[in-house]
Amino acid sequence: MMAADFPLLSLLVALPFLGIGALLLARGEGEEKLAQIRLTALLCSLVTFALSLMLWFGFDKSQAGYQFEERHAWQAAAGISYHMGVDGLSVLFVLLTTVMTPIGILASWRATRSGLREYMIAFLLLESMLVGVFSAVDLTLFYLFFEGAMIPVFLIIGAWGGPGRVRAAMKLFLYTMVGMLLMLLAILTLWRMAGSTDLTELLQLQLSRPTQIWLFLAFLAAFGVKMPMWPAHTWQPDAYSQAPTGGSVMLAGVMLNMGAYGFLRFAIPLFPQAVQALSPVIFTLAVIAIIYASLVAMAQKDMKRLVAYSSVAHMGIITVGLFAVSQESLSGALLQMLSHGVATAAMFLCIGVLSDRARTHELDQFGGLAKAMPGFAAVFMLFTMASIALPGTGDFPGEVLVVFGAWKTSPWIALGIVTSMVLGACYMLYLYRRVLFGRLVREDLRALADLSPREVAMFAPLALLTLWIGIYPSSFLGFFQASVAALVSQQQAALAATARLAGL
Repeated sequence: MMAADFPLLSLLVALPFLGIGALLLARGEGEEKLAQIRLTALLCSLVTFALSLMLWFGFDKSQAGYQFEERHAWQAAAGISYHMGVDGLSVLFVLLTTVMTPIGILASWRATRSGLREYMIAFLLLESMLVGVFSAVDLTLFYLFFEGAMIPVFLIIGAWGGPGRVRAAMKLFLYTMVGMLLMLLAILTLWRMAGSTDLTELLQLQLSRPTQIWLFLAFLAAFGVKMPMWPAHTWQPDAYSQAPTGGSVMLAGVMLNMGAYGFLRFAIPLFPQAVQALSPVIFTLAVIAIIYASLVAMAQKDMKRLVAYSSVAHMGIITVGLFAVSQESLSGALLQMLSHGVATAAMFLCIGVLSDRARTHELDQFGGLAKAMPGFAAVFMLFTMASIALPGTGDFPGEVLVVFGAWKTSPWIALGIVTSMVLGACYMLYLYRRVLFGRLVREDLRALADLSPREVAMFAPLALLTLWIGIYPSSFLGFFQASVAALVSQQQAALAATARLAGL
């Protein structure tokens, strides 16, 4: 395979570090230096994206196993290896990371002058860590990338965020640290049992039901906070509202998928009996999150917080899809993770455009912008419709598949998902009407400039992806199909074997 001759995944992890090196060597003064820093970071992210396209064109959709695989001894005596690879569950999220990074850099073009070099270094470091998260097969390696991704995020929010940035960054750090420490204990337990942390080795373990439940709860603490699942969600609105626009793009577009991906890659395959035993509790939490977050979103006056609570509701839908563990629900959850990342990142970009011009993202400060910003009105409309899963936009096919999968588990769960769609339409359409067609509350809004070429360049790929996923979802579902089928079969076989042993 290609990975034997060309370490593509390692190169995708390493390229941002080359960009960081170039940023550290940047010289000059004033605007010349700032322009050099911006262009260097953007060029590095674009080269990484161009290289990542080899994953799209070289991936064999008919195969369920790992592709572009790399495996080298790292700590051989401890059973830890440098094992990288992508399958249908992960390949598109590597691509999503490389797409979002240059968009986030463009969104940050004029966001800061103080510490711009450090800001761009944090962005490229985040890209490297996220590619590693979605490529690591060894659990120790995954943990290092997963934990490492929090360092640049903490800095981006804490150093370049809004007035409440320090509190938001500390809250994010404390929430995630507790969960990560519990997961580390679970990883050490698995290592003692298997003598290895490679996922392919760990899947051979025969764990008792109580052991699976305790270990799953430790992983739940780490991944549930990252998604975030109710009631461990309260860090998210603070982080999203305080992060600079580029940071919000990466948080909503990519990082929010880390928890869901962790469940799908590690927790669900490793602990099938625990998933079966605890899924009613998780479904209950997910439905509460869907309805609660939707109702809270309706009461928000800060546009960033409104979109953040909307994201919590959507992640509740994804949670249902993951733990229903069927071909339809898992495919829908994966497609929803992809489309939600695109649409939510785009919504934060829209709010960022307004904040750059009006210096606020308070909802009651806007109104009547449609005449002054017709191009922005059209873009905002597209992503608003995507957020409420209008047919033809990206969220629609994913949510429909999750509803079908949830119906097989319980019609009441499916009803909870449909409720969120109705409530989502209420608050998102109110947001759009208030900003674009509401009463003009500030005379200076009449003179706001429409989208600049840089902003058009930010929105164009996200608009294309939103329509592409909505109109032709099978081009993305094809990547998932073989790996999802293998995971579902694996879960069914594990539960059937347990049932046979229980009957002896």
